[in-house]
Amino acid sequence: MGAKIIMTAEDIRRTLNRIAHEIVERNRELELLVLVGMRTRGVPLARRLAANIASFEGISVPVGALDFSRYRDDLALQEGRPFVQGTDIPADIAGRSIVLVDDVLYTGRSARAAMDAVIDLGRPRLIQLAVLVDRGHREMPIRPDYAGKNIPSSRDEDIRVRLVETDGIDEVAITDSLDGLQTSSRGRHRGAGQ
Repeated sequence: MGAKIIMTAEDIRRTLNRIAHEIVERNRELELLVLVGMRTRGVPLARRLAANIASFEGISVPVGALDFSRYRDDLALQEGRPFVQGTDIPADIAGRSIVLVDDVLYTGRSARAAMDAVIDLGRPRLIQLAVLVDRGHREMPIRPDYAGKNIPSSRDEDIRVRLVETDGIDEVAITDSLDGLQTSSRGRHRGAGQ
């Protein structure tokens, strides 16, 4: 099938603007808000959401980066040790409203692992989940509080999110799994287990 672009740079910009507005509407106490990007592509998305919030609310929301690799339930299936990128949360999360930010929600296992990692850092007031793409196929009872786009897909397809900060271009593509494996060195591919 090849890659089919399902979100352009402009689509991503508009979507993140809408999600930022939704976050503000649901979190009236913005001084308690912390955006936490799930490594890797969740981090630049969280930064963009914070910039959007600052542009229309005039409030600087702290942004953190979360490495949840040690909390994954598939570590035994991976060869070698997980690559640890580090966690950097610039604020105490106890009593704060945390919005986890990720690029693609698939099985829910990464979101569950990220919640475990956050809770080990402190006891937040609440945890919400914002994703650019929700592709379905949940294996855990997890749903996003904020979803940019619902993209029904088969398990034989990959959703690839590419961002300027990590890949040099903003786009979301859907591709056959075999195509995704062949092009994964050029961008993100989300096969199984995310």
